Amino acid sequence: MLPSMKKLATCTLCEAACGIVVDVSSQGRVTGVRGDPDDPASRGYVCPKVVGMQDIHDDPDRVRRPLVRDGATFREASWDEALDRAAKGLRRVRDAHGPDAIGIYQGNPTAHNLGLLTVGQLVFRTLGTKNLFSASTADQVPHMRAAHELFGHVLLVPVPDIDRTDHWLVVGANPLVSNGSLMTAPDVPERLRAIRARGGKIVVVDPRRTRTAAIASEHHFIRPGTDAYLLFAIVHALFAENLVRLGAVTAHVAGVERVRELAAPFTPEAAAARCGIDAAVIRRLARELTAAERGVVYARIGTCTQEFGTVASWLVDVVNALTGHLDVPGGAMFNRPAAGSPHTRGTPGRGKGVRFGRRTSRVSGRPEVFGELPCACLAEEIETPGDGQLRALVTVAGNPVLSTPNGARLDRALASLEFMVSLDIYVNETTRHADVILPGLSPLEQSHYDVALRQLAIRNVATYSPPTFAPPRDRPAEWETLLRLAAIVAGQGPDADIAALDDFVVLQQIEQATGAPGSPVHGRETAEIMAALAPRRGPERLLDLMLRTGPYGDGFGARPEGLTLARLEASPHGVDLGPLEPRVPEMLRTPSGKIELAPEPLVADVARLRAGLDREPAAMVLIGRRDLRSNNSWMHNVELLVKDGARSAMLLHPDDAAALGLRNGATARVTSRASTVDVPVEVTDEIMPGVVSIPHGWGHDLPGVELRVARRNAGVNCNRLVDELVLEPLSGNAVLNGVPVTIAPA
Repeated sequence: MLPSMKKLATCTLCEAACGIVVDVSSQGRVTGVRGDPDDPASRGYVCPKVVGMQDIHDDPDRVRRPLVRDGATFREASWDEALDRAAKGLRRVRDAHGPDAIGIYQGNPTAHNLGLLTVGQLVFRTLGTKNLFSASTADQVPHMRAAHELFGHVLLVPVPDIDRTDHWLVVGANPLVSNGSLMTAPDVPERLRAIRARGGKIVVVDPRRTRTAAIASEHHFIRPGTDAYLLFAIVHALFAENLVRLGAVTAHVAGVERVRELAAPFTPEAAAARCGIDAAVIRRLARELTAAERGVVYARIGTCTQEFGTVASWLVDVVNALTGHLDVPGGAMFNRPAAGSPHTRGTPGRGKGVRFGRRTSRVSGRPEVFGELPCACLAEEIETPGDGQLRALVTVAGNPVLSTPNGARLDRALASLEFMVSLDIYVNETTRHADVILPGLSPLEQSHYDVALRQLAIRNVATYSPPTFAPPRDRPAEWETLLRLAAIVAGQGPDADIAALDDFVVLQQIEQATGAPGSPVHGRETAEIMAALAPRRGPERLLDLMLRTGPYGDGFGARPEGLTLARLEASPHGVDLGPLEPRVPEMLRTPSGKIELAPEPLVADVARLRAGLDREPAAMVLIGRRDLRSNNSWMHNVELLVKDGARSAMLLHPDDAAALGLRNGATARVTSRASTVDVPVEVTDEIMPGVVSIPHGWGHDLPGVELRVARRNAGVNCNRLVDELVLEPLSGNAVLNGVPVTIAPA
């Protein structure tokens, strides 16, 4: 009998990317999953979600063979039949209506999949459509837009150096639960305890007393959607009290005086009336930030998913700059990712910039941002007849019926499509509409490297995990499926040479590297680099190229001691590349070579913010929330994570409950412009008066969903109440927080 084994892997269920040890029995079954104490980032920590790595692998509901529609139901099919049907359906729509009649939607699990992030992104371009959508515009694009305007690239989102800070102001974020969204930070609980242990201070600003707020030094309630007023008032106080200290970045900042002018109307008194935080407190927050030797402001989804999301995200970086906490240890710093990035390549300190709004959505005229259209526009693009109407859709690891605004409308729209293909491992609320479902592998059947999330890590770390289990011989990885699908759509037939297509993909990337000034392989022969990457194929070959041409790489012999994929394979716990280091000005990619503290698109939007200073707040507004054991909808079929129910009660303050005639455990009817839901009530003082909170990602009670555990714990989804017509104008991001609602007993 074979002995049991311990295999090292990476948890791919959230942004923390914790190192794990997977116990495998002699029969090849997972018997346990636990933290890897030698992982340089997570240091043995795992959160409760880690059980999902085992349970998804073993889940009997997981799709393991292709499914094709047979009337109102699905039946299993061979890969040849499923791919042929998928390709013919997409080709039929493209030939009749053009490539833009096909849309692509990518869900957030894509960010945790090496194949989809490398080969997959290159293959999507071959379909030729401009109608690209993703979960980013329900989540993070305001941060990305602000980073691009200030620093010159979408991935230059400053990361709080929380391991060295002694003053952390957290606005609209709950890192104790999210494990650090847009801040890859495993074991946030221990890192928060360390701040307090060294005499530091943690201040949380949030409409709810979250788990993070509960252990903070202090917590302040704030009206949803008003974070930009608070932050601008802090900026005002910094100038008014002569507290501005640019520090290390002084010589590299433009626009300080323009920011002073813009802040003038946003006095602490004016902001206090709008956001609900006392003017004296606002001034104290400003003074304490400047006085802190090592301080930082961090904001996340609460500030992104609101009507002033991009301005709020911009002001976070403005405050960090004005208080001397930008690009210094303990402040807001910039990662140097091992796999490279546009801000580690090319001419240091200067870039080309990017244009936004090069095109607009067909129906409501929403501008594209970073090549994508707002996901909130997806339903109207499908429903509205005329030239350019979306008639076919490809979804990749996504469930937009539950994760985007007014999912009920999108649900109806998907039913009207001429054709739909889904790459997914479940028949969920979205994929139930597909004509073909092409399954991927379980998380434990795939190799992993965090190409995206290590760009935002609080420490420079590189970790590669081979598959825990060899994939079944009859089940390709998603990147192989996409290559075959693209080949068939292009007319190469079911017997297309996938290896040749894979070579074509990597040759494009090699040519970019050898042709780029400043690249360690600039001017070298493509064939030489190609041969040096052999015999690797697929995502591993692209990853090896990225690592070897990255900032720590061996440059294919130019730096013999440098990083390669082989070195990572020989270091299965990961390689610690050290703490974050100051990177200004070499990381800047703005055309001016400066930190543009007052970029014109954001300056122009301040008028809209100023116009709202005197606005009367809605009587009752809705915010979402997330649970430590959940990451959107795709964790809800794991029994251990939902064993105590859906956890989707509406939080309601006792004063509001008394005024509305609602008691704990009663059912309330909540209505917005978009929809109405009935939801159980939890009366609690952890939510501020005038605000209610319902989590997102639930609502598993739709017909045709093949998720047995999730259906038993269906829950209620706050996104059904979110208005798909209200978007943040600079980013196209959905406004998920601060949604006006009316409430009555059901």
